[in-house]
Amino acid sequence: QVQLVESGGGLVQPGGSLRLSCAASGSIFSINAMGWYRQAPGKQRELVAAITSGGSTNYADSVKGRFTISRDNAWNAVYLQMNSLKPEDTAVYYCNADLVRSYGGNSYNYWGQGTQVTVSS
Repeated sequence: QVQLVESGGGLVQPGGSLRLSCAASGSIFSINAMGWYRQAPGKQRELVAAITSGGSTNYADSVKGRFTISRDNAWNAVYLQMNSLKPEDTAVYYCNADLVRSYGGNSYNYWGQGTQVTVSS
């Protein structure tokens, strides 16, 4: 069994900051890419940021320069530092990991349960 557990969401004023954390646990051999997605009410889930095992990153245009993704491979963890938050960043944020559970096995996608981020005055 594999679990992704997120933390760090909450209510913040426009211009404020939040840091999301996600830790993967369970039967894990290796983790390829990890990322953060978000889904606002009435909208499709979208990629916010992703990072490979080697540290290469990519970001949605809407968050470039404001959000930073990082990971700690030793702890199977990924983080999202969110600065200069805007009301349009309000959404449920989901952690995602593409991982292999055993040597020679296939990689599969796993999702966290989501954490709410609300940006409002």
